[in-house]
Amino acid sequence: MTCVNPRRPLPSRSTPVRQAEPGGRYAGGFKRLAAWVLCALSVAGHSLATAQQAPQPRLPTVQLQAGMHNIIAELAQTPQQQQTGMMMRTEMAMHEGMLFVFEDASPRCFWMKNTLLPLSIAFIEDDGTVVNIAEMKPRSEATHCSEKPVRFALEMNQGWFSKRGIKAGFKIRGTPFKP
Repeated sequence: MTCVNPRRPLPSRSTPVRQAEPGGRYAGGFKRLAAWVLCALSVAGHSLATAQQAPQPRLPTVQLQAGMHNIIAELAQTPQQQQTGMMMRTEMAMHEGMLFVFEDASPRCFWMKNTLLPLSIAFIEDDGTVVNIAEMKPRSEATHCSEKPVRFALEMNQGWFSKRGIKAGFKIRGTPFKP
């Protein structure tokens, strides 16, 4: 990828710009700067996307209960942990999952571009009530979103929730959820 040379001097604020001249020297400087910024962001995004060659290390866990079923859920709490999620993992035990914990309730959407395992995701309210569940295919860019603002999302192996009769309105218990 080729970027604009950021070292090429840009005109200073004191450089006169003739308004009648389309794309005057100052405007051209802004165009170069904008092009360079877009290119830099593109390269940074490409680097982040290609840098994820290995799964993230196992995260701290919390125990959750879905009726009589126990879940050991890794906690994805930081933006970096949430962005990486289950990417590049090749296995997950049936009773394990990943709980994404966000600071505030907001509409949440997930995709599976670099995720190798088929997963189900439950979007969960503060009190542990499941809002909706989506089935997600590996290596897919299709988005799966919460039907309303939530603070939590729980990823499990695909089919885990349906095999246990868990659907919207079901209550999941555990320390992250308010009683």
